[in-house]
Amino acid sequence: MDKDIPWASFDASKLTDEQAQTIKMNAITEWAALPATEMFLRDNRGDSDFSAFMSIWFFEEQKHSLVLMEYLRRFRPDLAPTEAELHDIRFEFDPAPALETLMLHFCGEIRLNHWYRRASDWHTEPVIKSIYTRLSQDEARHGGAYLKYMKRAINTVGLEAKAAFAKVGVLMASARRTAQAMHPTNLHVNKALFPRDTIQSRLPDPEWLEHWLDKQIKFDAVWEGKVVERILHNLSLLLNRSFSTVQELNKYRKELSAELAAVTASKTLPLAI
Repeated sequence: MDKDIPWASFDASKLTDEQAQTIKMNAITEWAALPATEMFLRDNRGDSDFSAFMSIWFFEEQKHSLVLMEYLRRFRPDLAPTEAELHDIRFEFDPAPALETLMLHFCGEIRLNHWYRRASDWHTEPVIKSIYTRLSQDEARHGGAYLKYMKRAINTVGLEAKAAFAKVGVLMASARRTAQAMHPTNLHVNKALFPRDTIQSRLPDPEWLEHWLDKQIKFDAVWEGKVVERILHNLSLLLNRSFSTVQELNKYRKELSAELAAVTASKTLPLAI
């Protein structure tokens, strides 16, 4: 952090209050790597290799929050997140199927890569532009790591993994049809805490994300299309079948669901006497 970030290039005249506020919200949101890691370790207790990888992922993801807070500490200390604000987003996630969660976070990394690219474009201060560029590159690299574990899952459990990945892929590639941003930090994860059971709902400003996307970094239909294209491209390679639209992926999902249901039924049929 002391060598890779060009701290000496800071230009106070190019940082607005509006921009600084968004940095605070991103810093708190990135702190969610902590409860996410706790979830992954709990739900993948039987997979030591993936759990070991999560220690690396957690270290790198937590640096995202730390570098944004360091930026604020140096240049806008009045906006640095408080311990209480950070701790408020550390809550337990309900258990969920490991394969679906893996795909969900793979798509989340793709989405964050594009969000942060737009954030870098929107900001005008040189240091924070550089930080967001580095963050976007990190997210892309993490997505590649998740993809390797998805390939491993297909090789080991086959149909079940394919069905899980196609199911979540349809959900995450259909964001244009929903009122909210499709990202793990904006999904409900604890029934007992509903409706305050998303990361975004527990931020100091729960409405921040949509405003940031729509009004500030202007993550429009063109950029959403880039996210969908990357999800479909990667699933095409992963599942060895070409998907140019979400509709094609959804058709394949239905085929997999039917095939999985048939396999399950065959295992429960009574033996002939």
